[in-house]
Amino acid sequence: QVQLVESGGGLVQAGGSLRLSCAASGRTFSSYAMGWFRQAPGKEREFIAVINWSGGNTAYADSVKGRFTISRDNAKNTVYLQMNSLKPEDTAIYYCAARPGPVIRTGAENFGFWGQGTRVTVSS
Repeated sequence: QVQLVESGGGLVQAGGSLRLSCAASGRTFSSYAMGWFRQAPGKEREFIAVINWSGGNTAYADSVKGRFTISRDNAKNTVYLQMNSLKPEDTAIYYCAARPGPVIRTGAENFGFWGQGTRVTVSS
């Protein structure tokens, strides 16, 4: 079991940056692949980024590639999402999620543990 708590959301102007954090409970954090997803009003939850247990393997959605960076610090049980060059279309609630095991997946159905989300609003 792992519990996840996101933080770092807020209001930012287009072109700005935010860094989201997701703190995980439990002593087995390093055995989980971690992902970030987002859900905008009226839209389905969409995959943003995923990182494997060691941080050596990552994947991104095309919509954020080159702008967002996922990373993790296993000593701090925390995964991060650095978001640069933000656009109004990045406005959403951002969720982190955990998936046990070494293989990374991008579908939300592959993640069994979810945080409560943090809201990101990008103004034009």
